[in-house]
Amino acid sequence: MSAVKNVIKDNYNMMLLNNYLRVKIKESGFSKVEVSKTPTGTRVVLYVTRPGIVIGRKGTGIRELTEKLENEFGLKNPQLSVEEIKKPELSPQVMCNRMASHLERGTAFRRATMWTMQQIMENGAMGTQITISGKLRGDRSAFEKHVAGVLPRAGHHADVIVDEDIVHVETAMGLIGIRIRIARKEKYIPEFELKKKIKEQKEEETKTQEVSAKNTKETKTEDVKTQEIKTESELIEKEETKIKEINSMEEDEEMLK
Repeated sequence: MSAVKNVIKDNYNMMLLNNYLRVKIKESGFSKVEVSKTPTGTRVVLYVTRPGIVIGRKGTGIRELTEKLENEFGLKNPQLSVEEIKKPELSPQVMCNRMASHLERGTAFRRATMWTMQQIMENGAMGTQITISGKLRGDRSAFEKHVAGVLPRAGHHADVIVDEDIVHVETAMGLIGIRIRIARKEKYIPEFELKKKIKEQKEEETKTQEVSAKNTKETKTEDVKTQEIKTESELIEKEETKIKEINSMEEDEEMLK
């Protein structure tokens, strides 16, 4: 088999594995999977928001998953490890799955897009773009694109900073596609760095210490709230009440017609 066919086969198998894990461990907030070959076998890293759901009681969940990957996907001696995502709102895969589940529950598409965009920007994203297409309102297919913040479209910065993901949802109206692109600030590399004075550096250090102390208190309260939510479906049920309060401008459009 040629090298080109091997690459195509590996990419196809990765697509099947990604789609399987997206459905299998949906409640854990699946983001992505990384597969690398080692001399002893295959190393598989799962990035999720709730690792406890994947591992299961006494490791039963992760044992079943390793057997499934070895038998059905042909991975030789898979060694699974689970990594927790610190900020799931900055992961396009997680946000695509959450938005898809909102649309499956019957939430209006524009309210769902406004809510996801608000969640992404409030958690420190540099910019985001959400594109939703399909039979949104009638028999004809249409698409809407919503942008917030700064999002590089081309060049080296777009390749480094921007992450994206695409999900398809089956609704009563038909098939709907969701594409989310997120630009992260921590990946941005400035072209020039200015040297600052010692006094300014000390002032900034004191400010950062005060801000970090406040953030630790806020994170503790947030951790207590997140501990109450065990699965992604419970989080989506709590979010539905907040989504209804968002002004999606649909009523204003009907008044103007």
